[in-house]
Amino acid sequence: MDLQLKNKTAFISGSTAGIGLAIAAGLLKEGATVIINGRTEDAINKAIDVLKGEIQDANVYGIPADFSNEKEIGALLSKLPDIDILINNVGIFEPKAFAEISDEDWFRFFNVNVMSGVRLSRHFFDKMIAKNWGRIIFISSESAIFIPDEMIHYGMTKTAQLSISRGLAELTKGTGVTVNSVLPGPTRSRGVGDFLSDLSKQEGVTEDEMETKFFKDFRPTSLLQRFASTEEIANMVVYLSSPLSSATNGATLRVEGGLLRNAF
Repeated sequence: MDLQLKNKTAFISGSTAGIGLAIAAGLLKEGATVIINGRTEDAINKAIDVLKGEIQDANVYGIPADFSNEKEIGALLSKLPDIDILINNVGIFEPKAFAEISDEDWFRFFNVNVMSGVRLSRHFFDKMIAKNWGRIIFISSESAIFIPDEMIHYGMTKTAQLSISRGLAELTKGTGVTVNSVLPGPTRSRGVGDFLSDLSKQEGVTEDEMETKFFKDFRPTSLLQRFASTEEIANMVVYLSSPLSSATNGATLRVEGGLLRNAF
């Protein structure tokens, strides 16, 4: 299927690894030009090498910026060209007991996870409306609905993304611009791999056995009963980025393996 993404330009925040990198690869395979982002030039260069090694004639470059630093965000915005597709993917997470989450932690999580998408969307939204075409996608999480008790501050930021996404979508009535959110579930990214490895050593089992135990004991409602691959998440995002998804707007799309039991 041709997703009609040739001659489209996308920017993906936080895309030198994990889901962001998989989204970049998916868009590049469809012929889009992709601008990736990481905190350092070194991380960007390594990611570009991976992408160009996988995709022949990949039209990709990167702009570094740390989304906890307002000056670096301003510099990033000044360097970005007009784009067609904005993927708000950058985010941080950290398990922490509620009583130990300081005011500084709450503000830090909100600044990176929520304000990154606000600032980028504010920069591009009116331009997309003016040309009557654009895609804005927030990479939220099943944690937006199933708030994890071990990192409530993270869950709060993911819920906030859903509100912003739906609110922006309301401003697109009658245009060719869409704004949607995607809810990944437990995904086998670099951080999860380290997490599983550590747990398996602690429990004295293999990583495969630990994955089975994780879903049995910690995520029993999952219908997938395994970690999704980053490519499985990216497949949904790449489709939403395309002209073929024109009737999907203001939506929250799940890629969480059936973990959430509510039917809406």
